[in-house]
Amino acid sequence: MIGRISGRLDWRGPDHVLIDVRGVGYIVHVSERTLAGMPSVGEAVSLYTDLLVREDLLQLFGFPSMLEKEWHKLLMTVQGVGAKAAMAILGTLGAEGVGRAITLGDARAVQSAPGVGPKLAQRVILELKAKAPGVMAHGAGLSAQAGAEDVVIEEAAPAPPRRPAKLDEGAARRAVASADALSALVNLGYGQGDAAQAVAVVAGDQPDGDAAALIRAALKLLAPK
Repeated sequence: MIGRISGRLDWRGPDHVLIDVRGVGYIVHVSERTLAGMPSVGEAVSLYTDLLVREDLLQLFGFPSMLEKEWHKLLMTVQGVGAKAAMAILGTLGAEGVGRAITLGDARAVQSAPGVGPKLAQRVILELKAKAPGVMAHGAGLSAQAGAEDVVIEEAAPAPPRRPAKLDEGAARRAVASADALSALVNLGYGQGDAAQAVAVVAGDQPDGDAAALIRAALKLLAPK
């Protein structure tokens, strides 16, 4: 499986690019948004990739971040949403915009993507609304851009030192979940104060809830009455 490509941009098409990696050219399909953010021909470029395998076709799809790649894979789980439709949705809304639209049930935003009708947009909302908070909760760790200057093969990071037994790991885990939930709500457009208050309330009601559970509960609390 090809998970990332780093090389020289050799050619730009309307919906795909050719990347030269040490003499081998890879055709990578990208969204309009990704294409607009890519460098000029001849410059270094790096994309996270997903390989679509069919009986008579192999296609590489490229993304500037792992978050966008994960959304593309999740969108394709919806019946009627193929790779190109998922790219159209991401190209129109971006990774953060997709998460916001699905979480808030904004079918019109999804429908604004080329080739996506009202029924398909509504299906995307219905099938992914429960899964969206989970992706958003991990958004901070997945949103890093694929840097062209990065080394492709990286040394494994040293194992972190073991925490002393006296530390309350449960409290640390709850703090991380609350911080992730707060970040996701702020990214959705809620004010820092309102979001923090909502997270504090739901975290008190669900002390063992993960970030996804806290996001869902906080959204219900923040919804207009």
